[in-house]
This record gives sequence, structure tokens and C-alpha cells, in this order.
Amino acid sequence: MKKWLLVLSLLLIIGLLGYWLMGRDRSELPQTPETPDAPEQVPEEVLTTAPFTGLEGDGPYDRRAVMAVINNHPAARPQTGLGEADMVFELIAEYNITRFLALYQSQFPVNIGPVRSARDYFVELASAYDAFFVAHGYSPEAKRLLDSGVVDHINGMQYDGTLFKRSLDRVAPHNSYITYENIKLAMDMTDASTNYSVKAPYAFSAPGENDKLGEQATSVEVIYGGDTVFTSTYTYDAETKRYTRASGGTVSADKESLQRIEVANVLVIEADHQTIDAKGRQEIDLLSGGRALLFQEGIVRVIEWREENGMLVPIDDSGTAALTEGKTWIHIVPETPGLNQAVQYTP
Repeated sequence: MKKWLLVLSLLLIIGLLGYWLMGRDRSELPQTPETPDAPEQVPEEVLTTAPFTGLEGDGPYDRRAVMAVINNHPAARPQTGLGEADMVFELIAEYNITRFLALYQSQFPVNIGPVRSARDYFVELASAYDAFFVAHGYSPEAKRLLDSGVVDHINGMQYDGTLFKRSLDRVAPHNSYITYENIKLAMDMTDASTNYSVKAPYAFSAPGENDKLGEQATSVEVIYGGDTVFTSTYTYDAETKRYTRASGGTVSADKESLQRIEVANVLVIEADHQTIDAKGRQEIDLLSGGRALLFQEGIVRVIEWREENGMLVPIDDSGTAALTEGKTWIHIVPETPGLNQAVQYTP
């Protein structure tokens, strides 16, 4: 009998203890966090800034840059796809004959050309901007660099008639073209990254945002040697705040769309040039920096340029000189005779 009473007492004590625990403030007990419902993912329009124009649009601007060598021989004009380039570098290829290195990142044309042969400094610039490099042919110095793998590339010497197509209205070597679709195919064939990965060192300001002090310069000429065939002329339009371009006295326009080429900035830099062979090929110093002229919004400023990780950057007293938002044409002219003879401008 006593055993039953002892068992009954124990059960009563356990029951009372459980009741007491149930009645305690739950805040004193460990709580299992509740998992909230995942918020509904609402797609948003992404607006970012294009790294080489400073313009905002329907981004993201995450595609890898492409740099293509574009022919500037009179027989290659008008060119196709130059108007879509964020930046165009104009450099001497041999003697006083210039060639373009067009950088595409914020937009890409359907067709590009005529594509022409590479020089070593073209390859070095493409490597610095981490661009996929497109050319048709090469100098011996450029071929050594390309063979060493310093930059992802495709060349018309290996893909003439396949990725590169010849137009019928012009004669070689002024008739090689490549589409952007074939450039993307070339990236896949060469296992090249398609993502933008470098930090562009450029600063931008909206038109009229800053007081830019300088001389009036609404008409600009950039002269290579004494041959006017390779003279570039820029005329400023105060309404559009853009410069229209002419080459050899003819307005620069796209061969297919007939759209005139307009740029927000004309940057002219001087660099040491040395002739290295009997064909007039050059060695150009793009590392040492030097004097420069920056034309924007109808005025000209005397500034400097310097190299930053291989990229060419305008510099003023405040640091990086702000480019006006939009496209930029960059002329590299010989240090001798220099800017004073290579550039003429009028109010």
C-alpha cells in the first residue's frame, strides 16, 4: 500500500512540475526562430554608367570590350561601325598613314570594317584595356606579341573568308569586314572571357556641368605630316554640344547607315615616335606621358596625359581631367614636330 502511495505522489509531483513549466514566461525558454517567407523577386531595370563614355542607359554594361583595327586609307572610306565606338585611337601605322583602333563596350555595331593589320602598340593598348582584339594581318613585332598570348584575339590571316568576309565593292586590303556575331563566335572558339573586368580610369561630367576655362576652339584640325589626306577636321555644334568629324575634307559618316560621326571630346596627345624599318613602321612611346590638348564644348585646354596600367588618361591640375559625357576621339601625334604644328584651331 505504501508503495502505491509513493508512486502516486511521484506522479503528482511530475504533473505539477510540468504544469509549472508550461506556465512559465516563454521568453525565458530557448525559441526556435521562424523562417519568413522568401520575398518575391521583382525584376528591376538596371541603370549603370558606361565606363568609357560616362553615359547612363539600359545596362548593365558588363560585356567585354572589343578593340578592332580599322583601315583609314582613302580607298577604305567611308568605314563601317566607327560611329558606335566609345573611343577611337588614331595612330600612325607607317610614315604618315594613320589607322584607327576602335574601342567598343557600351554598344556594338552589326558590322565592322574594313579591318586592317596590327601594330605592336595596337596590341599593347588592347591588352591594357582587356579588350578582345580584332585585326587582319600584323607587323613582325605585333605577330610576336600575339603569338605570346598577351591578349585574346582573332585575326583575318587565319580566318579570311570564314569569320572575316570580303566586300565586292572594294579591293584588298581595303575590303575585309567582320560582324559582331562572328566576334562573339571567335570569343567562344578561343575560350576568351566575355565579361568586362577592368576599372576604367576616366572621369566624366555632363555638358555645362563645370566651368571649363580655355580658349574658344570651334574648328579643329589635326595634321599628320604634310599630306592632307590624313588630316582630321572637327567642327563644334553648340546646339548638340558635339563635334562632327571630317577626314581629308570629307565628312566622316557610316558607309551603311550614312550617320555622321559625332564626338564629345577630341584629345590630342604627343608621344615620341621612332621609325624602325624601311616600310616606315613606327615605335611609339605610350608610357612616358607628356603634353596634350583637350577639345570639349567648343573650347581647348592645355593639359597633360599619362599612362595608367597601359591606358591613356588626360590629366589637369586637379588630377584626372573630366571628359564630357559621350564619345572620345584620341589622336596620338609625333612629339616632333609636336602639338604646335600638328594641331590648328580657330574660335
